[in-house]
Order: sequence, then structure tokens, then C-alpha cells
Amino acid sequence: MPIRFLTAGESHGPMLTAIVEGLPAGIPISAEAVNEDLARRQAGYGSGGRMSIERDAVQISAGVVAGHTTGAPVALHVANRDYKNWREKDIEALTTPRPGHADLTGALKYGYRELRLSLERASARETTMRVAVGALCKAYLAQFGVRIGGYVVQIGGVRANIPEQPDYKRLFELAEANDVRTPDPDSAEAMHEAIRQAKIDKDTLGGVMELVALDVPPGLGSHVHHDRRLDAKIVAAMVSIQAMKGAEIGQAFAQAGLPGSQVHDEMDVDAEGRITRRSNRAGGLEGGITTGDPVVVRVAMKPIATMLRGADSVDLATGQPSKTVYERSDFCALPRAVPIGEAMLAIVLADALLEKLGGDSIEEMLPRFAALRRNRTQDLPMNAQPWRFNYPYDGGL
Repeated sequence: MPIRFLTAGESHGPMLTAIVEGLPAGIPISAEAVNEDLARRQAGYGSGGRMSIERDAVQISAGVVAGHTTGAPVALHVANRDYKNWREKDIEALTTPRPGHADLTGALKYGYRELRLSLERASARETTMRVAVGALCKAYLAQFGVRIGGYVVQIGGVRANIPEQPDYKRLFELAEANDVRTPDPDSAEAMHEAIRQAKIDKDTLGGVMELVALDVPPGLGSHVHHDRRLDAKIVAAMVSIQAMKGAEIGQAFAQAGLPGSQVHDEMDVDAEGRITRRSNRAGGLEGGITTGDPVVVRVAMKPIATMLRGADSVDLATGQPSKTVYERSDFCALPRAVPIGEAMLAIVLADALLEKLGGDSIEEMLPRFAALRRNRTQDLPMNAQPWRFNYPYDGGL
């Protein structure tokens, strides 16, 4: 069974909810571990006033008994503390859509006569539950030694210096040591300054984050159908996150301007038959299948659509030009987006590993994981003989 999840709830409603189906039995789960990632989602320089109100904490109400998943659907809830400020409030009508947000497109699709209905569901507050679901998937992946982390590589025009052959675990640690979540301390202050200037200008900033999965086994995904290619699933998951407008595996867009000799990862074999690559420019995926090298994903986030300075728009109630009304928001949400990207990567990889291994419990899966083919010549015996297709159908020739 694939991993599926649904989230429900509004940005300022009483709570957010998620139901996760497909997790096998036996995964050790603690609310404290989930809350750690929820806290990371709330921390970051450039965040708005909402984060000073919320203290997200998950409640697990189904599917986890005595600290372990049962194989049944898992139900998760996070209360919105800010709801008390909205419960008895007469909410002013919102009729001027913000360029870059779902205000107008949501009304076009669903026929809303109040734009806040789009805002409430399209808000990135929904990602609280994605992070909670991702924490469960991280716990599943950890049973097989897979670890996921991330960091900021660019905010506005400021780019971090990332080594060509990085020590990813070290980068994860460095990124968590500052509030812009970059592993390059020399770039952190310049990123701070860029965000400070955006605040002064009553503007917003986006950027690029990099997400990495370590010790992913080779052979996850498939080349045989478009919807089973793992790189396609990963990219789709990333751009499903609010405000994310592009994603690449490795540095795909930079590689598009290079010759193949500077892009492809040449291979070696050692004395024990292990096949290695001299680089990981492919970002850990070839032909939609994992190679065994780190899976590296870069995701571009546009600047938040809600700007203190406003933007030119149209008041749908009057049909006249109008400035947008400011809604409390971040000036730069990218540092807070890193745990969200990690969560979505964890969900996709957990689903791919579950598909590869099969089974209903961790106990069944661990021996199957140990028996997976690896990058070793002894795991890849070749016939080394000529052959023919020998289809009886000749294609009408």
C-alpha cells in the first residue's frame, strides 16, 4: 500500500489535521520528535508575527499504540492558538486579490464570494501537518539508516558558498546553528542584511534551499513509466509546497549549459567489486532510479506574495483599481521552509522504499532491506551473450 496523507484545516481555524495511511507496523514514534521538527518550521529570521503566537505541538489520536505504529491510519492534530483571536471576530470582507497568491484563482475555481476562503486554505500554515507527516516518514526511514537534512543556499541575491564535495552531515549541523539556516557562516550576515533591507522596503524575498537524503539504497523508483520515476515524484512534491516555483535534481539547470563530459558521473570499480562514481552531479538519480549516492534536490521559492507595501490589483466588489490589503506574513519564509522540504522528501522516499520492500511491518522489511542489490559487480551478473527480441508480432512490417 502506498503512503497517502490528507491534511485539513484553515490558517485561522481551530486546528489542523492529518491522516496518514500506509505506514507499516512497528515504527517507533514519539510526539517529542515530531514537535522538534514543528519547532524548526517556526524558527527563522524574517518570520512574521504569527510565529510569536503559535507553539505547535502534535496530538496523535490513532494508529500509534505504546509508542509504535500499528499499521492502521495515523491521525495527527495541531491546535491553532491564534483561533481564540478569531473565534468571536467579525472578519472584514476581503475583495482585492493579491498578485501571486491563490486569492483570485481560488475564487475562479470554486466561485467564492469572499477571497479569504482561498487565503485560509492556501496559506502555508497547512504545511504544519506536512512537517508532522514527514516526521513519521523520517522515523520509518531511520530504521534503514536513511537521514534527511537541508539548508539555505541563496536568499535574494546572496549565495552561500557550498563545497563541491560536501560533508553533508556537517552542512546540516552548520545550518542549524544560525537563524537563516545556511551552512556558510560567511554568508549568514549578508542574508540577514538582505532581509533587513526588505523589511525597510516593505518588500519580501525568496531564494533557494537544498535538501539531501543520505544512505538511500540504490534501485528505488523506476524508469518504465512516467509516474514511477522517482525524480518526477520528488520534483512534484517540492513544487506542491506553497510559494515553491521550481525544483531540480542536483544542479540540473546549470548543467544544461555544459557538455556531457562535465556533467555525467564517471564510474570506477575497486578491488572488492564495488562500483563507485567520481562525482554526484546526477544528484543521486539516474533514469528515475536512485544510484546509492546522496539524493540532492534544490528548490526555488518565490518571494511571499503578501507585501507590506501592497501591490496594484482590482477590487472585485467595485471593479475599480485598488491596492492589496496587508495580511500578517513573513518577509522571508525560506529558512522556515527547509523543514517542510525535508518532510516532503521524506514522504516521497518512504513511499518508494515501502514499494521496493513490501510487507506490513518493520520486522518483515529489515531482512528484505539487507538483501537489496547494491552497487557491486557480484550483485549484477551479466549473461554477456548475444540475444534477440523474438517477438511473434512483426509490427505489421
